[in-house]
Amino acid sequence: MSAFGTVFAPEMSLARYDQGQWSATEFVSSDSLNLHPGAHVLHYSSTCFEGLKAFKHEDGSINIFRMEQNIARLIQSSELLSLPPVNAGQLKLMILDIVKRYAADVPQPPGSMYIRPTHIGTEASIGKAAAPSSTSLLYVLLSPVGDYFASGSKPLRLLLADETRCASHMGMVKSGGNYASALQPILKARQSVQADQVLFCPGGDVQETGAANFLLIDGNEIITKSLDSSFLHGITRHSILTLARDRGMTVSERALSVDELLERAQKPGAEAALSGTAAVLTSVGTLIHDGKEYTVGDGEAGPITNALRQALNDIQWGKAADTHGWLTKVC
Repeated sequence: MSAFGTVFAPEMSLARYDQGQWSATEFVSSDSLNLHPGAHVLHYSSTCFEGLKAFKHEDGSINIFRMEQNIARLIQSSELLSLPPVNAGQLKLMILDIVKRYAADVPQPPGSMYIRPTHIGTEASIGKAAAPSSTSLLYVLLSPVGDYFASGSKPLRLLLADETRCASHMGMVKSGGNYASALQPILKARQSVQADQVLFCPGGDVQETGAANFLLIDGNEIITKSLDSSFLHGITRHSILTLARDRGMTVSERALSVDELLERAQKPGAEAALSGTAAVLTSVGTLIHDGKEYTVGDGEAGPITNALRQALNDIQWGKAADTHGWLTKVC
């Protein structure tokens, strides 16, 4: 089976921004882009993206999960990166039209169609280190993907690091540079302590990993950092917290210190998880701090984590009622 996110639909939808306006949307081949070597994105990282999914239901319909929220976040990211303003209505149609065009390629559950809207600055000007790109490209890639847990969902090992994932005022931007800045710490953690990911905890403040939000579950309480500009405002995170409230759980969005995390994580029945579009919720079994390993609960995937992931999957797959209006029917 191909690695997650490496197979693409043959076409993508694309629009260009120039002279203060967006072009009409086109369907173009997804195997290449024509960029000037001096394009702003290649030198000054004027790029942001989103990740969302379309699901095939038993009745054959295709439904996209939380599209409006992903569009809103791309608009916010574009604004914070000083990219040209994205037209929400046009982007919505770009997503709907390309998914409808390749509706037959949306896999059956537990697979899905991964959707990657991307916005990049294209102006050819290497003198604009302190100025935004006046032109840009907006395109929507599709990638049919299988079950993220096809090879088994083994609880993760996280290294707690007293460092930042990215510039604190840019954490809420879904930009490529933020992911690039986390790569070296992650690679070093894998080599040194066989960690799967780094949980960034600058100054002892538990934030997020390189590509996912962090959640701690202690009994009937789910704890996660309150929203600020330093980390990504995950849409899956928000969905999981909403479902936790539906179950009567106490949701605490607040500061969480490394000391409190390690103390609570060792309690019987404690659980920890990472939330994101690809895996929904991935269990964390081990925390590594100052050369010592701490087992989270019994070190295995916990029942609450599994139940919350299943509850979200059931909505996405059309097996449970969409009481929050998260699904958009494509066809």
